[in-house]
Amino acid sequence: MKFYPYKRLNRPVGLRVTSVSLRLPDRTRDHLDTSAFSTPQRTVALGVAQHEDWLSARIGLSATLPPGATDPDAPWSDLRVLAVLTDGDTNVRTTVELRQDAPDSKEWSGTIEVRRDDHVGRADLAVHAVATVDGVQGRAITETDTDWTIDTTAEEPLGGLRLDVKQTSFTKSAREWLRPYADAPWVVDASGRLPLVMVNTDVEGFSDLLGGETGGMENKVHELLLSQMATDVWTAVFHSAVGDLEVEPDGSPVFPTGWRGEVLREMLPDVVPGLRAEDALRRVHRRRTGDAGWVELQTRIHYAAVRRAGARQSLANVLRSLQQINREDRP
Repeated sequence: MKFYPYKRLNRPVGLRVTSVSLRLPDRTRDHLDTSAFSTPQRTVALGVAQHEDWLSARIGLSATLPPGATDPDAPWSDLRVLAVLTDGDTNVRTTVELRQDAPDSKEWSGTIEVRRDDHVGRADLAVHAVATVDGVQGRAITETDTDWTIDTTAEEPLGGLRLDVKQTSFTKSAREWLRPYADAPWVVDASGRLPLVMVNTDVEGFSDLLGGETGGMENKVHELLLSQMATDVWTAVFHSAVGDLEVEPDGSPVFPTGWRGEVLREMLPDVVPGLRAEDALRRVHRRRTGDAGWVELQTRIHYAAVRRAGARQSLANVLRSLQQINREDRP
């Protein structure tokens, strides 16, 4: 643990990537969709569009400062928020200043340019909040606790939501809380350090199907089951994340730390589109704790979960395989 001879904030900066675009040799831009970056994995994959000749990437950023950063009586002044991209292989360091979205807002946003010629593989992206403290300029008062990775060659942001998956007999498990769910193929427990998925081995053949790769139609069904499971997981963890939010004195919800905060930042753009993350969380919290609007929001939550689980693509793969089998069976 580091110790500082001046006052600092005791919570980290939250950082999200909000957009990615590539500048091509003909000076046009290819605006990549959300498959190019993953908030839970904190990774941007610039090879997703498979352009071999892109010149630079423009990455949109949104940083959320912790409570107290912009208070009028804070023990610092001249607050600035800086995004820093560092490449240890090429010794290139790029720094840009983010701008405050609104007066007194904890949300800061901006863009950073990643030049193709400056990087050979991966670079680390962090955000630092600096200010004048005790008369000394440029002192860091907080920063991101985990860097983002900007991968200039990867075709997908590997990983996704980190899970703990276990298999057990629900009827014979030492976890007594599983026994009432004996008819379920799986259940999700989102109360721990990581989301836990319990797979029920009492369902005959289900465990083998999930773990095996036999090829053909079984592989497609395997993918479809995994996407359905992932949809349930994303839905459960979203509800867990909004279910116990810390609230500031003025009633504004605070983004949680750890995976719960990552899940919210990943899903909120689809749950409440068109709003900054801070405003989207405030609206979701107001609907959940208010008299109306929470039920209507469930469709958006499910849609956000389906998108992240890749359910559409998995279903399309199964349908194509069935169509091919039907054609082959015809005389």
